[in-house]
Amino acid sequence: MYRILTGLAVASLATAAVADEVTLRGVTAFAPGSTFSRPFEAFVEHVNETGKGVVQIEYVGGPEAVPTFELGNAVSSGIVDIANNTTAFYTNLVPTGDALHLATTTVQEQRANGCFDKIDAIHQDQMNVKYLARTGDNIQFHLYLTKPIDKPDLTGLTLRTTPVYRAMFEALGGTPVRTAPGEVYTALERGSIDGYGWPVQGVMDLGWDEQTKYRVDPGFYQVDVNFLVNLDRWNGLSDEAKKVLEDAAIWTEEQNAQNIAINETEAGKQAEAGIEVITFSDEDTAKWLDTAQSAGWAAVEQVDPAIAADLKSCLLK
Repeated sequence: MYRILTGLAVASLATAAVADEVTLRGVTAFAPGSTFSRPFEAFVEHVNETGKGVVQIEYVGGPEAVPTFELGNAVSSGIVDIANNTTAFYTNLVPTGDALHLATTTVQEQRANGCFDKIDAIHQDQMNVKYLARTGDNIQFHLYLTKPIDKPDLTGLTLRTTPVYRAMFEALGGTPVRTAPGEVYTALERGSIDGYGWPVQGVMDLGWDEQTKYRVDPGFYQVDVNFLVNLDRWNGLSDEAKKVLEDAAIWTEEQNAQNIAINETEAGKQAEAGIEVITFSDEDTAKWLDTAQSAGWAAVEQVDPAIAADLKSCLLK
């Protein structure tokens, strides 16, 4: 009898432990396995290892599960518990989110100077999500083209854009077209766009190198791909579960340092694929970079001058 009761007690405790474990549904805005999904996938694996018995993440998938531009609404409403997304894909919910890619500080510096908390507060207030982590530090954007240019004049060019570089490209005379990443290859193949903005990483993953002839250097801005947790779901988690997620977020952000070496590798692969580098004179390079910052901040200031000023004070060195 004692053995039976003991067995039942152990089984009961095991059942209770499993019952206490929380599972979050996670979705990425990018193709699973691609450059900007991999940090999230590593995060999920880390959480599922360190959070056994406390919190786990069920990785549902990418755009095949929730369309890219609908993921912001999905995590905001709680259809998805945690999302790997970039502000460029949810500016309808956080219009001043474009400021994040204008940062010249790292996420660690933003945590130290209070900027991270400000960004978190904006996300909680406007989007009903917890801003948990930022990946993408040390990865800049570039303009990729099917035809050459010799100065920072984009007049006559139709370019695939997101809100990240729309203001910059327009200021330099380009005609913006917004498409999801999955549609870019076909648009290039058909000649309906002359180029696109994209980070130095990821071009090869998507096969766009097959339709790309040039990359404009230097790069500009800084990638922001963020982990967002539905706020109601976050508030309902135990302190122990929150700590698992926050510790995993810090661990993930530490991996951003690896991007410098990865950038060099990716640039080398692009060269091998036949993508030529376009550079400008010193004067035109200064115009290229100055326009990127001035046009970018002007767009954020137009949306909310107060938030723009507040973020500018802590996002820039």
